[in-house]
Amino acid sequence: MTLLLNCDLGESFGSWTMGVDEAVMPYIDQANIACGYHAGDPVVINNTLTLAKQHGVTVGAHPSYPDLAGFGRRSLNCSMEEIHALLNYQIAALDGMARNHGLELHYVKPHGALYNDMMKRDDIRRTIMQTLAEFHKPLHLMLQATASADQHRHEAETYQLPLYFEAFADRRYDDDGLLLARSKAGAVLNHDDMLQQVQQLQDTQTVTTVSGKTLPLAADTLCVHGDNQAGVDAINQIRQLIHSS
Repeated sequence: MTLLLNCDLGESFGSWTMGVDEAVMPYIDQANIACGYHAGDPVVINNTLTLAKQHGVTVGAHPSYPDLAGFGRRSLNCSMEEIHALLNYQIAALDGMARNHGLELHYVKPHGALYNDMMKRDDIRRTIMQTLAEFHKPLHLMLQATASADQHRHEAETYQLPLYFEAFADRRYDDDGLLLARSKAGAVLNHDDMLQQVQQLQDTQTVTTVSGKTLPLAADTLCVHGDNQAGVDAINQIRQLIHSS
């Protein structure tokens, strides 16, 4: 199976510019579009949707904790009721704007700390799953492919919620199948190691961990980053690599 490529986009805000979305969009399959709580604003969202439609890219919502100052990277002590409501608010906004472009919102990928908390805490993950399952239209949830994938798949089946399991192109994996902490040496792969990891994921659905172990990692989609021209060039190489396999 060919891996899809997903990228976090629409993360500019006001006069602050983040990323090079116009250069990235032609090379990806899925656009995770910020919904205004960690980044993005109505004009940025509108422009990002226009780009997605132009290039035939599938649209996903990228909601977060309400944390503009921290770019959504700080865990907030929200109740499950608050998480349910803040997700509904952000997803509905992106869904409505997408429909005005003749696009269908297809999936949701939580951002930053909300994504990490979803992977660590059963109550948050299940609240997110229930929220998506209760939305007025079918949606996929994108979450990290880990050794707990069977458990997560079983949880999602309870809500009749389809999943996208996500791997990361440029991050080293620890022996437990989670990402190696950025504070540790080698957590972010160099260019050659990144391409090697992508090839391994595509060919064998495995990764080689920081200690050299081989772990199964069945993913549907690959997260790539295009914050600058070098990142865009890397995405282009990744796309060529997986489509030639």
